[in-house]
Amino acid sequence: MTTKPALKLTHEGALKVLSGAIAKAQEIGVPQNITVVDDGGNLLAFVRMDGAKFLSIETSKSKALSAASHRVPTGGMNPSMEIKLAIASGGRLTNAEGGLPIFIDSHCVGAIGVGSGTGAQDVEVARGGLAAIDARETAS
Repeated sequence: MTTKPALKLTHEGALKVLSGAIAKAQEIGVPQNITVVDDGGNLLAFVRMDGAKFLSIETSKSKALSAASHRVPTGGMNPSMEIKLAIASGGRLTNAEGGLPIFIDSHCVGAIGVGSGTGAQDVEVARGGLAAIDARETAS
């Protein structure tokens, strides 16, 4: 076999994820930077909400890229691997909380990265994005 079928997150789907995350950020009163990428880490959608920390733009991107690359939520890796991960990726990957892969029907179709609040707030907002398209953060 030389090919296999795959699900892809569309720009419309990415905008729904973004909208769901924005709604959750507004609900909890924490302006956020929110990045949505496809399964290869390519940018599909981004917003910096009014009042979000501008330095967190890059962390939201790194969180999304890391979650897409490893197919697991960020923040759960062994802390002894964090420096190695950052060095090996030229600083592009992170273990900071707030990155979630986007699974639909056990297929990773992308990821969301959120930054500007606490780690718990970032995760809560990311989960709001996943809920907008009935996605999960794990394959099962």
